[in-house]
Amino acid sequence: MKVLVIGSGGREHAIVEAISRSPKATKIYAAPGNAGIAQLAECVAIKDTDVERLVAFAKENNIELTVVGPEAALAVGVVDRFREEGLNIFGPTKAATEIESSKDFAKRLMVKYDVPTAAYATFSDFDAALDYVKQGSLPTVLKYDGLAAGKGVVIAQTMEEAEATLRDMLLDTKFGEGRVVIEEFLTGEEFSLMCFVAGNKICPMPVAQDHKRAYDNDEGPNTGGMGAYTELPFITADDHAYAMERIMQRVADAMVAEGTPFTGVLYGGLMKTPNGIKVIEFNARFGDPETEVVLPRLKSDAVDLFMAVAKGEQPAAEWSEGATLGIVLASKGYPGSYDKGAVIRGIENVESKIYHMGTAIKDGALVTAGGRVMIVVAEAPTLREAQQRAQEDIAKIECDNLFHRTDIGNKAFR
Repeated sequence: MKVLVIGSGGREHAIVEAISRSPKATKIYAAPGNAGIAQLAECVAIKDTDVERLVAFAKENNIELTVVGPEAALAVGVVDRFREEGLNIFGPTKAATEIESSKDFAKRLMVKYDVPTAAYATFSDFDAALDYVKQGSLPTVLKYDGLAAGKGVVIAQTMEEAEATLRDMLLDTKFGEGRVVIEEFLTGEEFSLMCFVAGNKICPMPVAQDHKRAYDNDEGPNTGGMGAYTELPFITADDHAYAMERIMQRVADAMVAEGTPFTGVLYGGLMKTPNGIKVIEFNARFGDPETEVVLPRLKSDAVDLFMAVAKGEQPAAEWSEGATLGIVLASKGYPGSYDKGAVIRGIENVESKIYHMGTAIKDGALVTAGGRVMIVVAEAPTLREAQQRAQEDIAKIECDNLFHRTDIGNKAFR
């Protein structure tokens, strides 16, 4: 079977690697792919949002299954176009992707179907939004109502920060024209529960925890994710059952009831608060960097699994025991401005998996080409061992312009 993976980051590298373990995948393409993906798949220079060229490529090359990684491709309707052409594709339609591309849509859906989440209000007017914040308490959560590459959420600690953020989102159109969802601030441990979903048929993946802040001890600005791990000792079997029944299954059923059935990966960004588990956000695709620590544990055939979902059949998956932990190496300065082109040496000495996020080959050398450059993922019987292995392997990588967090996974040891 010929398989096409759309995207170019660490998430897509993990997807390609999982597919490469299937004996059914005789040829894998990635559009556009990256330097790491190129070791497992043939990379084709097509942007992930260039829907017509992607469709044409799939038809010309007799692609039997396409898997979509990034939200941007989903939001422009790549799944809809592939389906119009009768092509098998793993991912939600443009309408179903609204659960991620519109925070307001997701909140209205949750309120209508009694899914536990934070209290909120939505604004398009700057003055009205600022008045609402002034009448509430700090900190408060400000979310741009649209796609912002993981950077459209600000937890404002002061009124000055709240006002500046609202200016960015509503007056200066830093992310584009849009609205702002203002939410109450919740406390507790965040975790990610991703599920394979085909209409109202769902199958959970191992829970993971992402680390959004740039620096140790959850300090610094929010990023696209600086590391992740599985399993989470503070999420009990009862917690998991509640999250599956009251949140993930209920939302899958709600999407069917609304006439926008979901197909693909529904990502629940959840929080275990003193008042129970609540939804922070939904994504309409594999999380990044959670995918890089979850998919290595997939024992089932990835091609069979993705194809079952694409065809609307009940997905089923088997997972390995143990733990995985991944640490992101990012360019110094990220998530702000950073230089590219720094040479990376020593990755051939690393025993853990390495998924490339933002790399390139220049004059025969591997160089940095993005904010988040790569993620080192270690597998071990225990989380402590996985953490130790990942940190030991990172020490083998030489690059003057990279930094990483040293505390990924520490929350599990409290």
